[in-house]
Amino acid sequence: MGTTGDRSDDEYSVIGDKGGIDFIDYAIDQSVCNFNPFEDGPLVISTPFPFSNGNPRYVSVGLTAFDFISIKNTTDDPVECWTKIYASRPENSFTLSLMKPPLGNSDENTSQEFIEFFDLEDRMIQPGETLTLWLSCKAKEIGLHTTIVHFDVEGERLERVAFLLVEDKISHSLASKKPYSRTQRKKQFSVDEYVTGSRPARAMGRGARNKLPWYGIPNDIRELVENKQTPDVIKAGLTRDNYAAYLRHLLILEELQLEEDMRAYNMENINMRKKGKYLSLQVPGLAEKRPSLVHGDHIFVKLACEDVSEAARVYEGYIHRVEAEEVYLKFALEFHSDHIDENLYNVQFTYNRINMRRQYHAIDATKRLDVSLLFPSESPQSRVIETTPLVPICCTLNEEQMCSIEMILGCKGGPPYMIFGPPGTGKTMTIVEAILQLYQTQKSSRILVCAPSNSAADFILEKLLNEESVELKENEIFRLNAATRPYDDVKPNFLRFCFFDELIFKCPPLRALACYRIVISTYMSSSLLYAESVSKGHFTHIFLDESGQASEPESMIPLAHLCQKETVVVLAGDPMQLGPVIYSREADGFGLGKSYLERLFQHECYSNGDENYVTKLVRNYRCHPEILYLPSLLFYNGELIPCKDDTGSLLSSVKFFPNKEYPVFFFGIQGCDEREGSNPSWFNRIEASKVVQIVNSLIATGILSQEDIGIITPYRQQVLKLQKAFESLDTQDIKVGTVEQFQGQERKVIIISTVRSTIKHNEFDRIHCLGFLSNPRRFNVAITRAIALLVIIGNPHIIAKDPYWSQLIWRCADNNSYQGCALPEKQEVYVDEVPALEECQIHDESSIAERWGEDTAETENAKTWTDEADWSDGWKCDT
Repeated sequence: MGTTGDRSDDEYSVIGDKGGIDFIDYAIDQSVCNFNPFEDGPLVISTPFPFSNGNPRYVSVGLTAFDFISIKNTTDDPVECWTKIYASRPENSFTLSLMKPPLGNSDENTSQEFIEFFDLEDRMIQPGETLTLWLSCKAKEIGLHTTIVHFDVEGERLERVAFLLVEDKISHSLASKKPYSRTQRKKQFSVDEYVTGSRPARAMGRGARNKLPWYGIPNDIRELVENKQTPDVIKAGLTRDNYAAYLRHLLILEELQLEEDMRAYNMENINMRKKGKYLSLQVPGLAEKRPSLVHGDHIFVKLACEDVSEAARVYEGYIHRVEAEEVYLKFALEFHSDHIDENLYNVQFTYNRINMRRQYHAIDATKRLDVSLLFPSESPQSRVIETTPLVPICCTLNEEQMCSIEMILGCKGGPPYMIFGPPGTGKTMTIVEAILQLYQTQKSSRILVCAPSNSAADFILEKLLNEESVELKENEIFRLNAATRPYDDVKPNFLRFCFFDELIFKCPPLRALACYRIVISTYMSSSLLYAESVSKGHFTHIFLDESGQASEPESMIPLAHLCQKETVVVLAGDPMQLGPVIYSREADGFGLGKSYLERLFQHECYSNGDENYVTKLVRNYRCHPEILYLPSLLFYNGELIPCKDDTGSLLSSVKFFPNKEYPVFFFGIQGCDEREGSNPSWFNRIEASKVVQIVNSLIATGILSQEDIGIITPYRQQVLKLQKAFESLDTQDIKVGTVEQFQGQERKVIIISTVRSTIKHNEFDRIHCLGFLSNPRRFNVAITRAIALLVIIGNPHIIAKDPYWSQLIWRCADNNSYQGCALPEKQEVYVDEVPALEECQIHDESSIAERWGEDTAETENAKTWTDEADWSDGWKCDT
C-alpha cells in the first residue's frame, strides 16, 4: 500500500492524530445522513456508500468495495481542504485514493499507478470545481465495517461516516427475499348470521358426560373494554371475596385481545381449490403458526364480489386436515355445489375458544375450594407436617430433596406444598421420587401429574418408566392426551399408556379412568377428567410441575374440579424463571401474567422458607460452576451450590476459545436488524452466520454430536433463518428455539444469538421487556441451559445497556473470554443496583413485538397496532 505526502508534525496537527471508533449506531446517528456542522460552508461533500432500504450496503468477505466522495467548491474563491481517514473499524480497513480503484481484470499498468493513502495533503479546490476521491474498504471479516473521514476546511471540520456490512455465503443465503411491509388491517365483515359448516366426525361418537359451558363474553363488558375502560372489579384488585370475578374479567381482557390478534390474519380475494370432498385453502405462515390452526377449528368466508352487500351469505367452514401451509375445509353442501375454483373469497379466521372456556369454568368452580388452597395466609392455623424417615428409591437424592419428599408423604392436605427449584436443581427428579414413593408405600393413593406442555408431561412419564427398582403396572399408569395432538407426536413406547381410536387420542370412560393410580396430563387436558365425571377427591395427590409457567386460571383447571380439603397439592417450579405467556398488556398488568406459584410465594409462610410449606432446592447438577455464578448471585442470593463434575474436557478441545479454563465465551459482532415480507419478527443474518461457524468448529472437535448443541434466540424469525442454514448444511439435528422453547431443557453447549444491532428499538424492548433486554427472567433461563459451555454472540454495545447482560459481558472480558468488535466503556454495576425481578413484566416476543410492531414513535398507541404475533407454541397443542 502506498502513501502520499511528507508533512511535518505541525502540518499533521491540522487534522489531528489518528483516532478510534467506539460505537456508532447507523440507524440513528446523524453522521450517517450527510452531517455538516456549517450548512452554508464553502464545500458540499457527498456521503459514500449510501444506505439501501435503511440499511448499510453489503459486500462479500474477501472483496474490496469502493465508492466516490465528491467535494464541490460552491464559492467564488479557491478553498483549501485537508482530508484524512480519522478512524476505521476494523483498523486500516478503509483507504482513500485519487484514482478509481482498479477492477480485478484491470491491466498491470493501471494497478501499478493506483496508490492508496490514509490522508491527503492540502488540495486547493478552485471555484465551481469538484474534487473526486475514492473510498475503498477491504472486507476483512463478516460484520459491520465503519470509518470516519475528516475534511478540514478554513478552520472548520466536516466529517463523513461510512458503513458497510460484510457478509459471507451463509449470511448471503439468508438474505431477505422481500422487503418488509407492515400488514394492513383487513376489512371485517359481519358474521351475526351464517350457514353452518360440516364438523369433523368424533371418534367413537361418544360425547362427554359433563358439557363445557359456552361462556360468551357479555356485551356490556365487551363494550366497556373496547371503549378503553377498565371494569370496576379489576380496579379493586384481587381479594378473597372477588377472586373468581377478578380472574374471570382478566380472562375476558385476554380473550378480546386474542380476537383482535386473529383478525390480522384475515385474507382477501383468495382462491380455494377442490380436493376430493374438501376445499383446500393456502394459508401463508401456517407452518410457523401464524395463524395457529388445528383440526376442528372453523373459519368464515364470503364471496369477495358480494362483500359490500349486506344480503350476501356468510359460510362457516370446518378444518378437517392441516398440512404444512394448507387446510382442508368442509362447508355446507350448497357452498360446495356453487363453488368454482375461480371464485374469489374473503376469509376471516377464528381462534379455538376451548382453552379459554376451560379456564372460565375452572375459575367459576374455585368458589367451592377451601380457602387454604387459594389464600394460605388466611387459613385459621399454621400447618405442622409429621414426617417419617425416608428410604429412597433413587440413591442420588440430596438433603433438600429428601426433606421435600418426606414432607409430601406426610402432608394431609391444606395449603399446597411447594418445591422451589432453581435451574438444574432436580425438581423433576424430586417429583418422580415422590410419585414412586406414594405408589409403593401408600397403596390407596391416586395421583394426577400435570405439566404445562406435552413434552414436559412425556418427560415425567419417561422418568417414571426408567426407574427400574419400582415395577409400575402398565394398567395403573395412563398418559392423557388431547384429541388435537398428532398421533405420531407420541413416542411409540408411550402409546401403550394412551387411549386412542382411529389414531385420534381420547379420554377413556369413567370406569377405565377409575382403575389408574397415576394419570399424567397437561394442565389444559386435565379438564377431560371433569368431562368424564371424575369426582372431587378421587385423586389423593395432585402434582403441578413447572407451575411457574402456567397462569393462575390454567392452574385451577386440575384443582378446582378435582381437589378437596384433604387432597395433597404439590407445586414445583421457579418464580424466577419465565412465567405464562399473556397476550393482553392490560390483563398482564393487572396480574394474569403472575402464576399461582408466584402469587403463593409472596405469602409469608412460603417466602420465609417454612419447611412445612416449601423446600428450596439449592444444589445445581447441571451447570459448570462459572456458568452458575451470575444466576446464583443475581436471582438466588448466592445460595446455589454447584455440584456438576467433569466439565473441563470439552473446554480444552475447543480451538477458538481464548481461555480454556472459563466456560462462558462472548463474541462481539455488529450485524444488522432486518425483517422480511409481512413477518414483523427480527433476524440478524450476520449473527446467524457466526453461529453456524462456531457450531462447525465445535462439531469438528469430535467430542460433540449435533444433539449436544442448542441454539437460543429471542426472535422467531432468527430461529427460522438458523434452521434454514442448518438444513442446508445437513445439521438439522441441532435444536434451535426461543427461550420459552428451551425452558426446562439442557444441552452440553448452548449458543445464544441476541439479534439486536441498533439502539433504535431499545426503548421499546425495555418498556415491553422483549428480546433479552430488560427481561431478567429470560436472561436467567437462557444462560442456565448450558451444562459445560455457554457461547453468546451479539453486539455488546446494545446488550450492555441491560444491567444483567452487562455483568455477563464484563465477567467474560475480565476472564479473557471475549473476542470480536471493540467493547463499550465499562460501567460498574453493583448487585444492589440491578432492577428487582418484579419490576419487569414478562412478555414473549411472539406475543408483543410481532403483534404491535416496534415503531418507538407509536409506543403510546401500541394497543391499536396491527402487526401480528406468532402464537405461542403451546397455545393449541392441548385443546
